[in-house]
Amino acid sequence: MLESFKRFFVGQAPAPEWADVAEWAGKRGLHFKRVHEGEGFVVDGRLDDRPWRMEWGPPQRAYIAGRELRIRMELKLPGDLQMLLLSKPLMDQLERQTYENFTEGLQTQIDTSSPEEMRWLVMFPKLNLNGYRVLRSHFGMVASAPPTGLAWIEGPLGLHLERALGTLLQNDPPFVLMTLRGRAYLRTQLVDPDPASLAIALDLFETAVAQALRVAQHLGDSAQEWPSTGSTAWQNFDDSKPR
Repeated sequence: MLESFKRFFVGQAPAPEWADVAEWAGKRGLHFKRVHEGEGFVVDGRLDDRPWRMEWGPPQRAYIAGRELRIRMELKLPGDLQMLLLSKPLMDQLERQTYENFTEGLQTQIDTSSPEEMRWLVMFPKLNLNGYRVLRSHFGMVASAPPTGLAWIEGPLGLHLERALGTLLQNDPPFVLMTLRGRAYLRTQLVDPDPASLAIALDLFETAVAQALRVAQHLGDSAQEWPSTGSTAWQNFDDSKPR
């Protein structure tokens, strides 16, 4: 009740405009839109005629504090192309949490309410990153087929990840890059959505997309539909009322 009176007399603080982000998007030919009630924003764009979406706002994962940046893109990848790269501290945290859930009797199996990031750490083998001196100190990786995961980060993607360690991924924030149900996803903690950080994230994501498509070519051209696991990897903002 007291808070209601405060809002009545003082008025709510104006929602951020993110003018610098809108300007950055406009210069790149992207569509910028604030979401309802100023919780964040959405940027839509295309890469080789394929649409992608970037969202920034409240986190959808408990392991991310503050604000979260998300990017996704439908690629129609083969359903069995399941690869997950994540920051090493986050990997350690999720593995520890999964272990504690089991040992404390909170669950007897990895159920569909757990995010894919946690389930895949149990389901899929870890990749040996010893051939990547810099990456192995900052990232962990699992994949349904280890050779495809290593092929994914080989070359351009690995180089972009190394460069991002000095900017967007400095100090190893929670970070996830994955292919799931034919799509590519990027998710990271980002408190301040400055245009420079958004540009780095988008460049990294587009490189990951290009490399995922390259890997997919070696698995065959026919896309397979991946059955639902009961967990949603992506939840859109309610952007029905953009401002």
